[in-house]
Amino acid sequence: MIRHDWTLRELEALYQLPMLELISKSSAIHQKYYRLGEVQICHLISVKTGGCIEDCKYCSQSSKNKTAVKPQAMLKREEVLKRSKRAKENGSSRICLGAAWRNIKDDLQFQRVIEMIKDICGMGLEVCCTLGMLSKDQAKKLKQAGLYAYNHNLDSSEEFYKTIVTTRTYQDRIETIQNVREANLTVCCGGIIGLGETYLDRLKLIQTLSSLNPHPESVPINQLIAIKGTPLAHRKKISVWELIRAIAISRIIMPRSMVRLSAGRDGMTIAEQGIAFLAGANSIFWGEKLLTAPNPSESDDQVLFDTLNLTPTQPYSEYAKAD
Repeated sequence: MIRHDWTLRELEALYQLPMLELISKSSAIHQKYYRLGEVQICHLISVKTGGCIEDCKYCSQSSKNKTAVKPQAMLKREEVLKRSKRAKENGSSRICLGAAWRNIKDDLQFQRVIEMIKDICGMGLEVCCTLGMLSKDQAKKLKQAGLYAYNHNLDSSEEFYKTIVTTRTYQDRIETIQNVREANLTVCCGGIIGLGETYLDRLKLIQTLSSLNPHPESVPINQLIAIKGTPLAHRKKISVWELIRAIAISRIIMPRSMVRLSAGRDGMTIAEQGIAFLAGANSIFWGEKLLTAPNPSESDDQVLFDTLNLTPTQPYSEYAKAD
């Protein structure tokens, strides 16, 4: 049964389960709704890199952080299509377009993104965008262009979020998600673990996501990539078992959502990623870079798919199994 009223106590009980029992429970639910071993390959393209005025402590693209990332002009339409075509040839069924903006402005750059969306949709691919905050009218324009999903992460619990970002509020993020939903776009919304939060903050984030009705169709679970020049540069990488617990609990309480093993895969072994898929993850990002952060190489991911006998998901195939 799909629920939107999970309590923190219930989530704590899941968190305290022995690891193998938790994975067994989440894997059984995963196999009820999805085909085990079927993984969606997504490709993220940064169409506008750097120069963001937000102060997110984890981000290399914030103008407040002194990183090696320099503001760049918007990618040309031809380059975006070239990368999308190559990604499709390598098994990607979803192209994600990202821009380092605080919010969308009704200007020429927004119109260029709309044209990119139309072109990529014409290739038979799902298109997701992450462009910052947006209004109801802008969400409708993206929908009309053919956009399939919009990403806007909550990052962490509402309490912990205030220690990571001060230039926008948690409610700002919630309102953007509501605008996306009202435009009849699918919602891509997750968070980042390893920011320095407690396990309760992670559970509160998952609880908040599960309280959305309907649940986000897509839930990316990112691990912090500690980038030099950011305030979180010296954070140690979180335990892979905390990542597995977050994936498993997300799968249990949001059974129909695509749970995406997102940032932070670089450095994970094939075995660790295999356990993540068994626990309920069913999506990865392909390509050696996620915006400005490292990601496994194409050859490494080919070995991953061959070793675990994974099958790429076709576009528009969420909810592969009925109740």
